[in-house]
Amino acid sequence: MTQARSLNPDDQAAFRAAVDGATPLPKANRVSFEAPKPSPRPRQRELDEAAVIAELMRAPLAIDDWLDLGGADSFLGSGLPRTLLRDLRRGRWSIQDHVDLHGMNRNEAHQQVALFVAESLATGKRCLRIVHGRGNGSPGREAILRQLVKLWLSRCKDVLAFCHAPPSDGGDGALWVLLKAGGKPR
Repeated sequence: MTQARSLNPDDQAAFRAAVDGATPLPKANRVSFEAPKPSPRPRQRELDEAAVIAELMRAPLAIDDWLDLGGADSFLGSGLPRTLLRDLRRGRWSIQDHVDLHGMNRNEAHQQVALFVAESLATGKRCLRIVHGRGNGSPGREAILRQLVKLWLSRCKDVLAFCHAPPSDGGDGALWVLLKAGGKPR
């Protein structure tokens, strides 16, 4: 508006003479479509499930959890053929990525394992190595992370199987983990 006030009368008269007799353009004979609405997602249910999983992972271990883990050195998801675990133990799957948990406490290790599994799923990696250590640096030389990592992985729906790595690849201080193919983290 400040420019219209500063125009001199001669410029205004010249503009009006130039556009004299002009007619406005007709309105476009087109329909404008709205973008498709996204499909509904049960966001609250997803948040609730994530909160339950986080609580389970951080909750203190009950005696039943310790007993369930026992001395198990491997895990195979229910309904899967035993040949899957056998092939994993024999090294028929190539390790595509690894993470080392040495020096981490329980919470740091849990966050690192969860992030590592989620990133691996997102990038299509299926066979992983998780080095948790043998517990030699822990108080009482107890391998707490070894048991916790097994528990966390056995509760993860995207983990098909895991087993201890051979001695040349970490032995009792590492796990080989096999994930589902082409899925998103759950």
